[in-house]
Amino acid sequence: MITNAIASDAKRLTNVALKSKAFWGYSNELIESWREDLTVSEQMVQQMIVYKYMQDDEVVGFYILNQPENKTIELEFLFVLPKFIGKGIGKQLLYHSFEKAKSLHCLDMIVLVDPNAKYFYKSKGFVTIEKKKSSIANRFLPLMKKDLNK
Repeated sequence: MITNAIASDAKRLTNVALKSKAFWGYSNELIESWREDLTVSEQMVQQMIVYKYMQDDEVVGFYILNQPENKTIELEFLFVLPKFIGKGIGKQLLYHSFEKAKSLHCLDMIVLVDPNAKYFYKSKGFVTIEKKKSSIANRFLPLMKKDLNK
């Protein structure tokens, strides 16, 4: 079930993000170097648009949208626990984020994507509009965009 996250969920959401990122085979050292970037604070939950996917009283996935700007919204985070990857939860969360963005009168959604997730987003209608340097040498992250009316 998808429901609003609350400030006290912040640590659980951070845990989901860290475990999900590690799923792609990144070293523990690299994951630790990204800890700050993957941390969900109580303030983020209060100021941003945050929804969690609950299963049997466990947070198994979540997404965070920034506040809309010029009819565009950014998908800041979308993570699912590794044991639930491939079970449609990410898709449900993403489609929920589309509906939430549309309810806020957004026309487009953008997301900076881990290269391992590029094909997931592409399959949901996102296109690469730019590439940004990663913290890893010679690695670029796709900035992808989706027209929410398609």
